[in-house]
This record gives sequence, C-alpha cells and structure tokens, in this order.
Amino acid sequence: MASGRTSTAAPAAGKPATIYDVARRAGVSPATVSRAMRDTAPVAVDTRRRVAEAMTELRFVPSRLGVSLAEGRHAANGIVFPDLAGPYFAEVVLGYEEQAGELDRSVIILSTHGRAAPRAKVLDLAGRVDGLVVLGRAVGDDVVGEVIASGLPVVTLARPPISGADAVSADNQHSATALGRHLAAHGYTRVVLLGDPQDSPDVAHRWAGVRAALVDAEPPAAVVEEVRSNGFDVAAGHRAAAAVFASGSSRPVAVVCANDEIALGALEAAEDAALAVPDQVAITGWDDIMAARWAGLTTVCQPMRELGALAARMLDDRIGRAGAGDRRELLPTELVLRTSCGHHS
Repeated sequence: MASGRTSTAAPAAGKPATIYDVARRAGVSPATVSRAMRDTAPVAVDTRRRVAEAMTELRFVPSRLGVSLAEGRHAANGIVFPDLAGPYFAEVVLGYEEQAGELDRSVIILSTHGRAAPRAKVLDLAGRVDGLVVLGRAVGDDVVGEVIASGLPVVTLARPPISGADAVSADNQHSATALGRHLAAHGYTRVVLLGDPQDSPDVAHRWAGVRAALVDAEPPAAVVEEVRSNGFDVAAGHRAAAAVFASGSSRPVAVVCANDEIALGALEAAEDAALAVPDQVAITGWDDIMAARWAGLTTVCQPMRELGALAARMLDDRIGRAGAGDRRELLPTELVLRTSCGHHS
C-alpha cells in the first residue's frame, strides 16, 4: 500500500533495478508501478510522478515478466488445437501469434492430437496462462467448462459457443447454402459430402447448409450421401474419394469436400480413376488455400488468419473485463467458383 513518502532503498550494487525496487523507492505497491507504466487503470498524478522519478533515479528498464509477476499474471496466453498439421491450422496460428505479439503477449500452443490424457494437458496449461483459446473439438465441452469454472478467461474458436466464454467463428451457413444452390441450379443429380462432421463443428454446419439448399430446390436437386474421410489431409481425401469412385453406377457427379486438402486428394483420385474433372465429376473444397487456386478448385474462401487474430484480440479484451457478458463474433466467407465444378457463374 502507498505510504505517501519516498523510500531511499536501492538495489544491491551491480544488480539491475526491478519493479519491486521502483515500488519501494516511490512508496507504492508493485501493482501500482505496473499500472502507472502500462496506463491500464487510473493512477493519481502525484503517484505517477513519484513512479516516473523512481524509474529515472534507478535507471529501471521494464521487464514484461516482472510487470506480469507484479500484476499476478503469467505474461502468456494459451491456444489449444485439435491438430497442427495443414494450412488451415498454420494460418490460424500465424494470425493468432502476430496479433498476440502486437498485444505484448507470448503464446503457448498445445495440440491434443494423439496425446494421452488431453484433459490433464489442457488443465495444466490453463494453470500457466492468463487466458485460453480453444479451437474446434480439441477437447470436449466438459473440459472447456472446467476451465471456465476456474475463472480463467476463455475464447472458443470454430466451435459452438459455450456459456461463460467468448466465441469467434466463420459463417459456414451462408456460403454452404450458396454452394448447394449453385450445384442445384446446374442439375447435379447425386452429391457426396466427403469429410468428418462429427470431428468438426464447422464441417457439420457446412453439410447442413449444402444439404438444405439441395433438398429445398424445386424439384429437389440431388441425392445426398455423407462419406467419412477419416482425416482432413490430402491422403485421407484420396483414399475416401477412390472408394467412392470405385462404386460403379452409384458414382457421384459432384463431390463436396470438407476442406481443400481433401478436395485435392479427390482430384488425384479422379485422375487415377480416369474420370475427367469437371466433365464426369465435379469437385469442390473449402478454405481457399494457395494450392486450391492453382488447381482451379471451386471452394469457399474463409479468413483463416483473421480468425486467429480476432481470437487473440477477444481474449486480450476478455482478460481486461472479467465478469463481462459473453461476446459472439462471426466472420464472413465467400463462395469462389472455378473450373472444378464446370461453371464460373
């Protein structure tokens, strides 16, 4: 607590001054020194002056770790991913880390893929950070609920909102509906949805939008079948699509893939099966990664890097407004028509 008097205490000879030395010299608490430096809360003019004079006299150089310790913080935020492989996760991480750096926060990243006892790993991480972002189905709602109940600020990313946490996601419904209507308008008679919706809330929302648009067409435009890909990479897409194409007379005329990597694998499988794209089979993806543009893949562009950046900003904001109501943010997506579905309009 501030004493109103300036102490003459100084650090030991040869040792750099710490935030605690400044606090003793100014006669205030370390947290007050931190607030005065960061301007994160009102500080009396006289108190601010004493802190500035003490910093000058002691030649104090602020340390982010020291400031965080004085505030009872960790100087780091955490983000939990279901997996770190693939361009989607890479883009989200880049956006998150870039924004966190601008906010002067370090980042601890945890992937739950293939890990034993993911709940314990997440709860351990939660005890070492000031806030946590959880992406997709990295862990169940019960684990996220435990973290929220502990009082740690939480933001969910690309998963259904949970009470007590902020949430950011991409608008899957609008573009999925546009894609379904596009396929219906061009008379596709059988559509296969290729992916794993049970492993991704985003994919489940996409399938719902595509299916609804096809079924609502007049007359109903397509027979829709869901096929598991058992993964979200190119190899998984190739295996699943190859099995679909080998089904003979039931072969689809359109394959709607959960992401661009699966779609790229499906393009390879079509080539292996001597199926011309788009004349014999149309293929679409989701994400609009760089390879999709080179492959002429019809897809949906979503702001992957901005999703990560917005999650970082929302978490930083929630840390500073404990007890505030839940915030929901939805970023727009856009259908991008290319040659893999045979139509540009």
